[in-house]
Amino acid sequence: MLMTKPCQPPDPNWHTPRTPPPPGTTDCHVHIMGPFEKFALSDRRGYTPEECPIEKFESMMSVLGIDRAVIVQGSAHGNDNRVTVDAVRKLGANGRGIVLVPPDVSDSELQAFRDSGICGLRLSTISKAGYGTEHLTEMASRAKALDWMMLLHFGNIDEVPALLPLLKKLPVNFVIDHQGRPRGSQNIETEGFQSLLNLARNTENCWVKLSSWYRQSVTGAPYDDMYPFIEALIEARPDRLIWGSNWPHPNYKGAMPNDADLLQQMLDWADSDAVAKKILVDNPENLFGFS
Repeated sequence: MLMTKPCQPPDPNWHTPRTPPPPGTTDCHVHIMGPFEKFALSDRRGYTPEECPIEKFESMMSVLGIDRAVIVQGSAHGNDNRVTVDAVRKLGANGRGIVLVPPDVSDSELQAFRDSGICGLRLSTISKAGYGTEHLTEMASRAKALDWMMLLHFGNIDEVPALLPLLKKLPVNFVIDHQGRPRGSQNIETEGFQSLLNLARNTENCWVKLSSWYRQSVTGAPYDDMYPFIEALIEARPDRLIWGSNWPHPNYKGAMPNDADLLQQMLDWADSDAVAKKILVDNPENLFGFS
């Protein structure tokens, strides 16, 4: 019998950010969990989340001023992507989705996902219910046939250098999640992060998601130890950055962040209205085809 500890719930104290986000603001990393009576949890999961259905997230969107969202299949639901497809359908033109599928998924199933608003595949080197970068070349080829992108989730930034030869050859747009997951105890000169910066600077199909920095911080809120990484990425390639809340912050064991505060921090760190608009609006429109 699977035994996992329940996750703490997200902070329910939604409020409007101090700085109004620009119209068209897009949260590019959202996990929908449940309802479990309709969408069962995977028996391969590494954590047990609280129910956080799309309707709850939509309520938060309206308070924070988020207009669009990209739903990323969470490993708690494994390869049963119905929860993500359902959420994208309910968001309509303002929603996109990323699925978690096995390498032997059929072409017809992938086409059905595409017809439902799905636009990419997720690979993870640490997810208990996912598939790793050993399948990168194969899955990138399948994504290209669908005009999809790839979402890459690493355990830490030190994985990047060894993957550079593969990443430079990918025939599709790909997003590296969570700044590549550097730790606040590291610095921007570490080999992994410099590899990421150079990849972002010198390719047109590498995108980086600014998200989940609260997990990587070693100092805790307000996560000042993570600012140098964000600053360096913004300086290197502001036109290839997107932002995500990582709501509902599954399997996070620290002090739960407030989502409005995370969005406000992104607005503050962007340091100008023009850069904020790139990261929150223009870049997601370019990558995910929002209009």
